Amino acid sequence: MTRAVFVLDLENDPELISAYEARHTPGSVWPEVIRAIRQRGYRDMEIWRVADRLVMLAEIVPSGLAPFDPDLQPIVAQWEAEMDAYQRPIAPNGPKWLPMTRIFALGEHPAP
Repeated sequence: MTRAVFVLDLENDPELISAYEARHTPGSVWPEVIRAIRQRGYRDMEIWRVADRLVMLAEIVPSGLAPFDPDLQPIVAQWEAEMDAYQRPIAPNGPKWLPMTRIFALGEHPAP
């Protein structure tokens, strides 16, 4: 399994942040979006928030991400378009979710 971490900012508006969180509660994400995420190769995914910053932790199958199922693509695109109202990419012209680089891992350091 490959672990990936991504970061994204939300619009700094308490009402929009609350609405965004509500859109991500169990049963609120469209089932087609959940299906597409799993079909692409994500085995687990969590999104964490502090203030207006989001961090996504994802576990991906070793072979990497598969393309979206063409039948699900229009629904996923609609979901993403709706999420755009809440989200503010960190890099203005970069990807929506910016991949993070790991700079420390406790397990790589010898025990004292």
